[in-house]
Amino acid sequence: MDKFTTLEPVKLYSNTFLGRNSTQKSPAAPQLVGRLPADLHLLLISHLPVPDLPAYSRCCRATAKFVREDKVWEPRWKALGIDKDPSLKRVLDLLERKNQEKVASTRAAAPPIIPVDDDFGEFTTADVFATPAPEEMGDFVGAFNNAQLVPASPAPFAKSPAVETFKTKYTRVHSLLKPLTKVLDLAPHLVLSELAAQIQPTLYEEAKTLRLLSFFLSPVIQPLRQWETLFLSLRSAMDRFDSTLLAAFDTADSKGDEEGMREAAESSWEVWDNSGGDWEMGKVWAEKREIFYQEGRWKPLDNFTAESQLDFAAMDEFMENILHAIHEDGARAVRVFPPASQVLILFSERLANEVVGEYVTQLLSRAREISNETYLVSVAASFRESWKMVDAIMEVAKQRKDSLVDRNKAEDVVYQMFEANMDEYLDEEVESVKRALDTICSGWNQEASSTSPTQANDSSTRRYLSSTENPAVLKRNVLASFTNVLLLPVTIVPRTVNAVGGALMTGGNAAVQGISMLNPQRWAGSGNLGPADTKYSRNLDKDRGTLFELDDDEDEDDYQPRARNASEKNSVSLSQLEITSPTPLMNASSATPMQSAASDAGPGTHQLDLLLSLDVALELIHADRESLKRVETFAGYPGHYGHRVRDTIEEIFVLMLQALGEGHVVRGFAQATERMRAYKPAEHSDTGRVAPLVQFFELVHIGDTIQSIMQVYFDKELAPHIDKTDFMNVVVREKKRFENALDDSVAAGLNAGTEVLMNQVEHIILTYTKPREYYPPEDAPLELGPTRGCTEAIQCLENHCKLLKGSTSKEVLEVFYQEIGLRLIGILQKHIKRQIISLSGGFQVIADLNAYNAFITSLKIPSIIADFSHLKMLGHVYVVEDAKDLAQIVKDVARYGGAYRPEDVYEFIQRRSDWKKIEKTVDKTMYNLSFKEDCMIC
Repeated sequence: MDKFTTLEPVKLYSNTFLGRNSTQKSPAAPQLVGRLPADLHLLLISHLPVPDLPAYSRCCRATAKFVREDKVWEPRWKALGIDKDPSLKRVLDLLERKNQEKVASTRAAAPPIIPVDDDFGEFTTADVFATPAPEEMGDFVGAFNNAQLVPASPAPFAKSPAVETFKTKYTRVHSLLKPLTKVLDLAPHLVLSELAAQIQPTLYEEAKTLRLLSFFLSPVIQPLRQWETLFLSLRSAMDRFDSTLLAAFDTADSKGDEEGMREAAESSWEVWDNSGGDWEMGKVWAEKREIFYQEGRWKPLDNFTAESQLDFAAMDEFMENILHAIHEDGARAVRVFPPASQVLILFSERLANEVVGEYVTQLLSRAREISNETYLVSVAASFRESWKMVDAIMEVAKQRKDSLVDRNKAEDVVYQMFEANMDEYLDEEVESVKRALDTICSGWNQEASSTSPTQANDSSTRRYLSSTENPAVLKRNVLASFTNVLLLPVTIVPRTVNAVGGALMTGGNAAVQGISMLNPQRWAGSGNLGPADTKYSRNLDKDRGTLFELDDDEDEDDYQPRARNASEKNSVSLSQLEITSPTPLMNASSATPMQSAASDAGPGTHQLDLLLSLDVALELIHADRESLKRVETFAGYPGHYGHRVRDTIEEIFVLMLQALGEGHVVRGFAQATERMRAYKPAEHSDTGRVAPLVQFFELVHIGDTIQSIMQVYFDKELAPHIDKTDFMNVVVREKKRFENALDDSVAAGLNAGTEVLMNQVEHIILTYTKPREYYPPEDAPLELGPTRGCTEAIQCLENHCKLLKGSTSKEVLEVFYQEIGLRLIGILQKHIKRQIISLSGGFQVIADLNAYNAFITSLKIPSIIADFSHLKMLGHVYVVEDAKDLAQIVKDVARYGGAYRPEDVYEFIQRRSDWKKIEKTVDKTMYNLSFKEDCMIC
């Protein structure tokens, strides 16, 4: 039984409660060495100088282990920068080779040593001729400076080489660089000569050695106790070496020796203290360029002609010299100087600020004295000319693949040079746009208010509402022409040479005058364009040019604009852009609704169709686009001014929308609505047309075209600069407000127009309805056609409904039709209640109601179609002879779909001519009573 042991109890389940361990493991206590944790020991060691590490490691085995940790030596190794710069590794290899050669020569001069294979054989490998360092015990690694561990005899089992650690790599560097620090104790003028004697390198290798020593004597490494003093001596030696290199560079530069210049420049870059300031060698080289001392050679005022007009031919010549300097001196800078020094950018910045900047400043000062417009054009043109430097810099930088010059740095050269002018320019651009837009709107208002009735009724005025052309097709013409114009670039740099449209073709970009050159025929003309010719022109008759043609048999669905010659028939010419023509690009027509309406318009409405003008809209857009294109020149600006440029672009467009909306469109519609309300049909001879309403329809077409033009302008010019889906954007909100204001103006005008139209319809019905129209003599022949009043009224309604079709949205058109139907029902009900209708006249009533119903059905509005069908059925009460049957019809509540109550129908049958005869029978049948029998007077 002694073989058996007692079984211990085993836990079948883990000791948990509610899924959690009842006993929580306490966090591991930090490893302490003495009274300090291990992490704190490592932190202290990382900040200790290297000579103090041996004393720290002798405290105990734990501290000795800490000193051997790679965490201690890693920051010291990385501070040397050898991994980042392979050339420093080559310097170490050179030092190691020199050291090995020195040791080999020393051993060759020593007596031979007989190897003895005994217990003390390993000690015979020590070099007895080596002089021990005085600080051997204090510097931790100094004892191995001059010792070579060479085995006396090959070991029978050689160990594989140990893995290289940060400690071993640093130890190698320390042992190689420490002997060089002894030279730094000498006099300053002897340091460089002694260092060169020990290394015997080239200038570049000597510069690399000095740089490696500067890394070695750094506060991160602290290799020696006197490292601070040694570093100051080293820095002084490096400055003296840099001065020597500068003299060597100047000598090579005078000889044109680029190889010598490159060696001196690369060496100087290695010893340069980049803690602050510019590199002296690159700065001195840039200062000596001849381009900086030729300021008197160029005259900025030569960019102005004797008439104070801009001509940038002088600046073209100036920029050619600047670009030549970049291509010549900048190319040499790329070939000679190290890529990291960025001497090309330094030279370009100085060239931009001191030469180009001064030239531009004088030019803009003179432009400001001439006029504000000249100043704005000069700013954009000067920036565009200066921008040529960017392409030149990038072209030069491509000569070296590792030039480290990207396009952003090249662009910053011009951007920083021009920043001094940006605040004033952007403010002046906004103010200039405000003044230009206000001038255009106020000028139009004055001309519109002073237009005489003769001018308004002139048959040569081109209208949308032509009897031979569809307004939608004409709008397509206008929009197609406008879209093509927007694709043309705007002149930024002014020229005074014979070129296409007065613009010079430079750099593959044709600079033309945008909307001011709306007539393509004008481009073929010779001669120069002065400032007056570059404006928007509304009178191009002298050019006799055409943009597109409309064929007589051309259908709207397959319409395509085509360019034509001026001599072809039915051509639509942009030379018809006149202030008196609110709708340019229109053909003359001998018989149009607009001309008939204008000829009958009274003195208060003769200008109704001239309250809006496409010319004014195009002028506003042209003024806005000129400014917008100038500001777009600076669209690539980074940082603060980039935000300001984008805000200015948005503000310019918002100003145009406000001027076009509140200053022109809304104002014109408000005046039109007010004048329509004052129209009285009885004062006009032509009852078939409502002159102010026809003219208002013309305004609706113009307003719709203006909105379409604005939408095209927004999509082509502004959409690239904003997010169209951002409903909080100021441009999107202002555009929506403009559209809403236009819709509200059209709706208010249509409401007033509907009232005027229905007053005209009522006037027609009253005028053309004869006294006995519905009570003809018994011997009169029966005519089943509609009466003249009905025919004229329907003709008037049809004419005006067709005019509005195609100019507004479907929703607005339906509301307009519905309003006409509802008001027409009221007019017809009043009209019937004023008549005395006989049985034969009842058939005439039914004929008129059928005609009205057919007209309403053509409008395709279901709600009013049902109302008119009920009104048509109501006409049957006038052709029923039997009074009892008539009473049953009146009592039938469901007969008219609830549109008419029995009381309403009772009012209509009272207009029968035989009402006195059938009244008793109808009342008795309807109410089952007779007034004589059932009622008595008390």
